[in-house]
Amino acid sequence: MSAPDQPTSWLARLAELGVRLPPVAAPVAAYVPAVRTGQLVFTSGQLPFVEGGLRRTGKVGGAVDIEDAAADAKVCALNALAAIDDLVGLDAVARVIRVVGYVASAEGFSGQPRVVNGASEFLGRVFGEAGQHARSAVGVAELPMNAPVEVELTVELR
Repeated sequence: MSAPDQPTSWLARLAELGVRLPPVAAPVAAYVPAVRTGQLVFTSGQLPFVEGGLRRTGKVGGAVDIEDAAADAKVCALNALAAIDDLVGLDAVARVIRVVGYVASAEGFSGQPRVVNGASEFLGRVFGEAGQHARSAVGVAELPMNAPVEVELTVELR
């Protein structure tokens, strides 16, 4: 999960990976995308929005296959990084502390960890060792807007 030596900038690392931060997703209810307290930033749960809309809807293990859901989890993590960048600047991040992934699961689906790996592996490519984190992968009956996955991050600042 380690990347080469930390670049001078996490934004530069994203560019090396061919990834650009999207605009911060507008909240769909009464909350803010991210909050700082002390040296920690907590993001709100991020959905897999691309250009203002969900990439797909449905339950994983039903209408949504596990590979597509893992790709959606990566998009959620990218949206969380955009929220962090907007609040404090991505280059202020020292490390990723925790990832929580919620997976809208069809009955009998138990592959939530594989879905949330989409976010975890992406964070590992971006942050290297600083991207190693504690994590929960939780199966749920429904998510907002019928999204298949939602991800929230906690990061520590320099």
